[in-house]
Amino acid sequence: MRFVIAALLLIFALLGAAFAALNGGTVHYDFLLVEADLPKGVTLLAVLVLGWLLGGLSAWLGLGARRRRRASGRGQGDGQDAA
Repeated sequence: MRFVIAALLLIFALLGAAFAALNGGTVHYDFLLVEADLPKGVTLLAVLVLGWLLGGLSAWLGLGARRRRRASGRGQGDGQDAA
C-alpha cells in the first residue's frame, strides 16, 4: 500500500512539474493596491494550497462545533421522564 501511495504521489508531482513547465508564461494581476506579474504555474499552485488550507480550516471548525454540541448535550437525557 505504501508503494502505491508513493507511486501516485510521484506521478502527480511529475504531472504538476510538467504543467508548470508548459505554462511558464506570466499573468498580470491587479489587486487594487498591489500589482503583480506571476507565472501561471505559481498562481495555480498558490490557489490550490489556499483552497486546501481553507478546506482544512472549515472541516476543523465544523468538527469542533460538532464536538461542542455533543459535549453540551451529554448528561441532559432526552427530555422525557422515566415514570
